[in-house]
Amino acid sequence: MVDKYGVGQDPYCYSGSDVLRNLLNIRCEEELQKAERELSEIAVSRFRLLPPPYDLTILQHAHKTLFCDVYDWAGQLRTVNIQKGNTFFCTAERILPEAEKIFHAMESAAWFVGLSKEELVMAIAEAYGDLNIIHPFREGNGRAQRILFEQIIINAGFTVDWWLVKEDAWIPANVDAVTCDYRGLEDIFESCIGGPLVP
Repeated sequence: MVDKYGVGQDPYCYSGSDVLRNLLNIRCEEELQKAERELSEIAVSRFRLLPPPYDLTILQHAHKTLFCDVYDWAGQLRTVNIQKGNTFFCTAERILPEAEKIFHAMESAAWFVGLSKEELVMAIAEAYGDLNIIHPFREGNGRAQRILFEQIIINAGFTVDWWLVKEDAWIPANVDAVTCDYRGLEDIFESCIGGPLVP
């Protein structure tokens, strides 16, 4: 039995099932997704705006905040290799060094402070796409990553509204970013990054 990440039977899932082990002991995938969504939407209100520097531990903190009521491994880096369709994510043993490269590049770019909106859209699209390939958690990567990038975008002086993201464009844009084609993500961030924040 192979789950949506292509792992098959692994220690994260109930035996003989593709449903992730969870603190609610839900054995139905649809029910788990619903509970996960509802609890993470409540949990996001507990996350406060943080100044830079940002790093993998901040992303782990965001993940733990979102999913601590659902998974006992919330905030912990995955220990298995995963894929979605034909897209292979970073191997588990390379998560830390590869993520550090991306955070170092963003830090070297001063977390994009001072960029125009056009420049910010391009920079965020590339950084987001590259970090998405790391996929450090067994589940919940996108939601945790959006919290991180919301922090980075706001710190850079712009508003962001994730509700403007069209779901049917999201996955293809992230798949294209695997081969460094960031145009789909640029279109998405062009829509969801708003105007400059008023001081």
